[in-house]
Amino acid sequence: QVQLAESGGGSVQAGGSLRLSCVISGGTFGAYPVWWYRQAPGKQRELVASVTMGGDTNYADPVRGRFTISRDITRKAVYLQMTSLKPGDTAVYYCHYGADWGQGTRVTVSS
Repeated sequence: QVQLAESGGGSVQAGGSLRLSCVISGGTFGAYPVWWYRQAPGKQRELVASVTMGGDTNYADPVRGRFTISRDITRKAVYLQMTSLKPGDTAVYYCHYGADWGQGTRVTVSS
């Protein structure tokens, strides 16, 4: 059974940085890309970034140039380095792999 464990969320001021982690246990790591999504209060869940095990990455326009997704195959982990954070980045961030989702980690950016 696949389990996804996110961590690294918190509260920061605008312009700050955070690094989110998603550790994947169970299943076969690398069978699928790993996706980061986010859901702001009152809004639909939206894609933030994705990475394949081959290292190909994709970013949503609002975060491109500020966020960096990476993976560590040895640790079965995927990271989301977030810089130049804006209040609009406030959301619960979710890791998604195959058919599974993590519980989410909350990011709050104050102005």
